[in-house]
Amino acid sequence: MASILDLALPHIQKLHAYTPGLQPTEPGWVKLNTNECPYPPSPHVVEAIRRELGDAGASLRLYPNPTSQPLRRTVARLHGIDEKQVCIGNGSDDILNLLVRAFGSEQALTGFTFPSYSLYPVLVAIEDGRSESIPFDRSMKLPIDAVARSKARMFILTSPNAPTGVGFSRAELEQVLENYRGVFVVDEAYALFAKEDAVPLLAKYPNLVVVRTLSKAYALAGIRVGYALGHPEVIDVLDRVRDSYNVSRLSQVAAIAALEDRAYYSAIIDRVRTTRDAAVRDWTERLGWFVYPSQTNFIFVEPKNARGEAGAAVAKSAYDFLCSRKVLVRYFPSHALTASFLRISVGTDDEMLVVNNSLEAWRKNA
Repeated sequence: MASILDLALPHIQKLHAYTPGLQPTEPGWVKLNTNECPYPPSPHVVEAIRRELGDAGASLRLYPNPTSQPLRRTVARLHGIDEKQVCIGNGSDDILNLLVRAFGSEQALTGFTFPSYSLYPVLVAIEDGRSESIPFDRSMKLPIDAVARSKARMFILTSPNAPTGVGFSRAELEQVLENYRGVFVVDEAYALFAKEDAVPLLAKYPNLVVVRTLSKAYALAGIRVGYALGHPEVIDVLDRVRDSYNVSRLSQVAAIAALEDRAYYSAIIDRVRTTRDAAVRDWTERLGWFVYPSQTNFIFVEPKNARGEAGAAVAKSAYDFLCSRKVLVRYFPSHALTASFLRISVGTDDEMLVVNNSLEAWRKNA
């Protein structure tokens, strides 16, 4: 009998799955590797989940609203658009998967920049599609002309960028939209930490899709809710390929409660920004390290050892030392542009103090 792998479709046999950040199971780690919010969600979220469960959890025997319609209305009100312009997903990864499923294939290229979210090429490969990658250089200046000239049927831009944290202005995005004729997806996972976003451009450009998640600023990574904003025709296409009941009852009510508690999350976002900016100032001014200007809840920093040396070996040394101290950050060694950097999620002030003390100890020992 053939092996199970041999029975899989040929392109799946060659597929390399997405590699998420490590998720330690033992206690004691300072976990700053997957850009989770360092603070808990709004108390209203917990209350909403408890109300939905009731005394005996009887609601769980029933399917959720199949289109997440109450949540669509909440998202539409938040952004001042029609609910027909909203699609809800099981996290923004689900939305991205739907977009690739609907618009990407072997004949229809999917484009993206590099570096960016490493899930994109995996989603394309799952569909046995083809992709086009447009590289950034170290300046991280958006290659507007190259993107606008792309022949891809759909192009995905992470804005602000991951893993660098660099934000792109609304004017730059509009320059692309003025000339690009495919579906232009702006993945705004970190938009609430940024200076600008693409949402106001939806009224002018029907080929624009904005993707958001509640995993970062809303502290709901474990709930798995994301959404797409776009022209009703785009949303209709996504609904055609969307799985039935793709968002659970508890996720829907939790997301509504979070989106409606604007004051709570505004305070959290300001707190994260303050901690982020203080860390950036310290590493650039006191240590002389290069740090990309971040408009996210993480920092992409190029560490130097006590001799003033930077590079891939230095970054790996710092990463390994932090791990030995149970401080978990992210290291991307596979490309020259990222190999000399560490991506450090913004934690609480106490967690960032642990990071700083550990980096100081590394500099003394490296």
